[in-house]
Amino acid sequence: MRKTFRRKYHLLVNAAFFAILFAFASCEKVVNIHLSSTPPALVVQGQIETGLPPIVILTTSIGFFANIDLTTLQNSFVHGATVTVSDGSRTMKLKEYSLDTLGTNKIYYYTLDADSLANIFVGQIEHFYTLTITYNSKTYTSVTKIPNPAPIDSLYTGTPLFIDNKTPKNALQLFTDYSDPDTIGNFVKYFTSRDHQAYYPANNVFSDEVINGTKITQLGLQVGYNDSTNVNSDSLRYLYPGDTITVKWCSIDKGVYTFWNTYQFALNAVGNPFASPINVTSNISNGALGVWAGYGTYFKTLIVK
Repeated sequence: MRKTFRRKYHLLVNAAFFAILFAFASCEKVVNIHLSSTPPALVVQGQIETGLPPIVILTTSIGFFANIDLTTLQNSFVHGATVTVSDGSRTMKLKEYSLDTLGTNKIYYYTLDADSLANIFVGQIEHFYTLTITYNSKTYTSVTKIPNPAPIDSLYTGTPLFIDNKTPKNALQLFTDYSDPDTIGNFVKYFTSRDHQAYYPANNVFSDEVINGTKITQLGLQVGYNDSTNVNSDSLRYLYPGDTITVKWCSIDKGVYTFWNTYQFALNAVGNPFASPINVTSNISNGALGVWAGYGTYFKTLIVK
């Protein structure tokens, strides 16, 4: 999302030009716009997936015109919150941990207490999970479900569907065939890992509202990548011979789908003056932002040749 605006000013130095310039300047009216400030909101990035414990990252929102640097981001983490996750029969209190990064900064997150053997609490298919957060005398809640995963039929590569002058010559697009279950209300979000590295969300989310119960062939997939790095994203969306790609295909509930769908729409609309404004829809109560997501996961790996 980094944009460089280059403006070249060609000044014609002559008396007539300056006369017109001063004439317009004398007609200008100063307009002061005062934007009201709102207190920071709680931002939740939480998930529980099949066979894994819950993990929750809590931060506070940052003002639109704020100067964002590493110190600002570091100070946005929320400490000392009371965070619990319940499956209806057990309620587990999460503990705050920190993870060192390559620099001097840390990432703070909440998960199960590693020192307690009683904390064997992982996501299970077709279970509901309630997240409760208490912070600054306010309580926030959300409920998510881990749906039964609907696996993809196959994974393969081919010539990219859309080619322009930015598409590398040896680039290959990822494709899949997918048979949607015959029950309405199946939603999918997927993540990809290239060469056994971290999983990144791809800029796609699917609903079976139109294709319920049908088989989709040659469904083009994007490769997720770390969009915080200053690299050429046009090349990272594709695969190349020798790559190993793993797709984490996740069944999600409607609330999680709505969050990702509105988030991606807002992300794609940045910088487009013709796009309709949209608010990202959170599934957290009491004015919090973000998502509490249950993922029913299915994995498939392909070595690109």
